[in-house]
Amino acid sequence: MRLKLFAIAAFAVALARPAAGQAYDPNYPVCLHLYNGPMAGDHIDCSYTSIPQCQATASGLSAMCIINPFFAPPPPPPERPVRRGRHPVQ
Repeated sequence: MRLKLFAIAAFAVALARPAAGQAYDPNYPVCLHLYNGPMAGDHIDCSYTSIPQCQATASGLSAMCIINPFFAPPPPPPERPVRRGRHPVQ
């Protein structure tokens, strides 16, 4: 019984992979999701500014271009205050 339990535990540890951090870079709107197979794992590369740019890289690979769900566009520039009334004469 102990041998069976040990074998199951050893098998589970062998299949376990380390946890990955957030793969999505919030600075780019498009990501390349690369599929490497069941044992190699997937890879996400968020370094593309457009879908056509990503598709050019994905061409011929087992990959797909996706919209980055964590993309945070830069804030718009602040508006200049509107001055009302007459300007002083110099």
